[in-house]
Amino acid sequence: MSKVLVFAGTTEGRKVAEYLKNHGQPAHVCVATEYGEKLLPDSDLLTVSHDRLDQRKMIDLIKEIQADPVIDATHPYASEVTENIQSACQKTDTKYIRLLREASQYEKDQPDSRVIYAKSVKDAVSYLEHTTGNILAATGSKEIEEFTKLTNYQERVFARVLSLPQVAAHCAKLGFEGKHLICMQGPFTKEMNVAMLKQLNCDYLVTKESGTAGGFQEKWEAAEECGSKLVIIGRSSKEEGISLTECKTYLQNKFGWNPMPQISLVGIGMGSAGTFTAAGQQACERADLIIGAGRMTKAAAKSGQAVYDEYRPEKILSYIKEHPEYEQIVIALSGDVGFYSGAKKLSHSLREYPLQMICGISTVSYFMARLGKPWEDVCITSIHGKESNLITQIKENDKVFSLLGTAHGVADLANALIKYRLEEVILFVGEQLSYPDEKVLQGKPCEFVNYQGNPLSAVYIENPKPQNIITHGIADKEFLRDRIPMTKEEIRSISLSKLRLTKDAVCYDIGAGTGSVSIEMAVQAAEGHVYAIEKNPLAIELIKKNKMEFAADHLTVIEGLAPTAMEELPAPTHAFIGGSSGNMREIMEAVLDKNPQIRIVINCITLETIAEIMGCIKELPVTDVDIATVGVSKSKTAGSYHMMHGENPITIVSCSGGGR
Repeated sequence: MSKVLVFAGTTEGRKVAEYLKNHGQPAHVCVATEYGEKLLPDSDLLTVSHDRLDQRKMIDLIKEIQADPVIDATHPYASEVTENIQSACQKTDTKYIRLLREASQYEKDQPDSRVIYAKSVKDAVSYLEHTTGNILAATGSKEIEEFTKLTNYQERVFARVLSLPQVAAHCAKLGFEGKHLICMQGPFTKEMNVAMLKQLNCDYLVTKESGTAGGFQEKWEAAEECGSKLVIIGRSSKEEGISLTECKTYLQNKFGWNPMPQISLVGIGMGSAGTFTAAGQQACERADLIIGAGRMTKAAAKSGQAVYDEYRPEKILSYIKEHPEYEQIVIALSGDVGFYSGAKKLSHSLREYPLQMICGISTVSYFMARLGKPWEDVCITSIHGKESNLITQIKENDKVFSLLGTAHGVADLANALIKYRLEEVILFVGEQLSYPDEKVLQGKPCEFVNYQGNPLSAVYIENPKPQNIITHGIADKEFLRDRIPMTKEEIRSISLSKLRLTKDAVCYDIGAGTGSVSIEMAVQAAEGHVYAIEKNPLAIELIKKNKMEFAADHLTVIEGLAPTAMEELPAPTHAFIGGSSGNMREIMEAVLDKNPQIRIVINCITLETIAEIMGCIKELPVTDVDIATVGVSKSKTAGSYHMMHGENPITIVSCSGGGR
């Protein structure tokens, strides 16, 4: 049985070996050192050797294991080894693949007075001979002898090499001893490099352009932070080959693998490292690919990881299908996956894949902790990219938290609060939460009417006098009326009960009059919307005044005659018809056409209207019909007595659409 032969002198080589093992493909892996052998996963599918092979031995090995293909993942500077592998493959007619280490993203053609490029270590040493200051040499033990040609090298040069006995002995023989010999296994973090440069007081850091996996970016950033000059030894030649991702794709096609990636939806907290949970960090470190909006990937991705900046579920699904080479995928989401994140839609779009969710620190938990306030009794909502009746929620609750989505969101809210006479509430505004420029402000609405802030903001509102009405039944005297007819309190209560409103109902009040039914609808459908449709200009003004009086921000007044005035409105879930102006059939047909399952309640005072409705009920697709005539008597004082005076009887007709 043939095996894949991998020359694994780099991190990419070890990743390919592990990839082959994970897919059950036998392979022989050649490494340069015993230490490199220890880094490979234990598996019966992998045979590993660390013997140095010349071209003849490479040919013998290729024939012995019937290698197909040969993957050359040796170091970019091991040019002699690469030449031998290429020749051995040519002479045995074996497929050869050059796996390239990912290059650094820094552009070499950008002028930088702190960066010096040298063709070789020898050229770098020639340059350094004419300088003063300590040098951290991070080019590897094979090149360290060249630094002995520097004047005072034993005082100036600090050699950082692998922690192998033979390497340490070789360097000591050359005169690198004590603190001038640093035996450690890399790659190193930026912080480690910074600490080393500062501890050794190095003015120069000499390194090869070893790519992302070799920690080049971390060296660059550390030198920049410390003010040290970076001496870069460029790659010996412009190589041709394929990336790790392309290599995985080739192997999938060759062996017919159909891998199923593990996808993690990770809440990354507010964005700063301090709000990133350990579980989230570990998932990101394991990932081959990080997906998310730009701000998310910037916070979650590590050096060398593939990144796809996208937040739309359909685009993400398409990209994952087009790139089956990624085995571990993280989709980074702001805050917590269960708190107004994209996790819900993503879970549905990616349902064919194994998914796991890793929670993060949500905006509400962070902000409330920042304010030092509990939040188990807070009304939580969001107007970031969605509709929410925030004014109603503030009016009815003593504590409300909301996410805002625009730079003028705080000012819009403050002006609306003043408009609806809620100017005594207290606003707590949080922006750029967890970042260095975090801002937390407190004040009344009048202090924020012209405020321009960051779109990524949150607000917590305390209302000292909430109007927490939980049932219909607003007294008639609470409404502004003038000379406009109004549905009386008792009739409103029965009609609303028959209407069976839901909290997110979309309601039409047709022939709205004073708007008393509209207001009661708005109280019940706090997360929905009410459209008050009225033709009388005087009544229109009254509805607007009552809207202001009751802070019914989610009530829209529509001036015109139904059903024409309803044509551009969204489909209703519920409709109350208090006046039809002779257009009852047309109105019922119109609302049933918009929503065949709508709930309808009609109030009638004349026999002619009742007759018209009965005809409609018989001919239109409605069901669950209920007809009740209600007579209400109200007491009035007559001297020291109270007498009952009957109101006009009202017939209440209710039904539901019977269509589909």
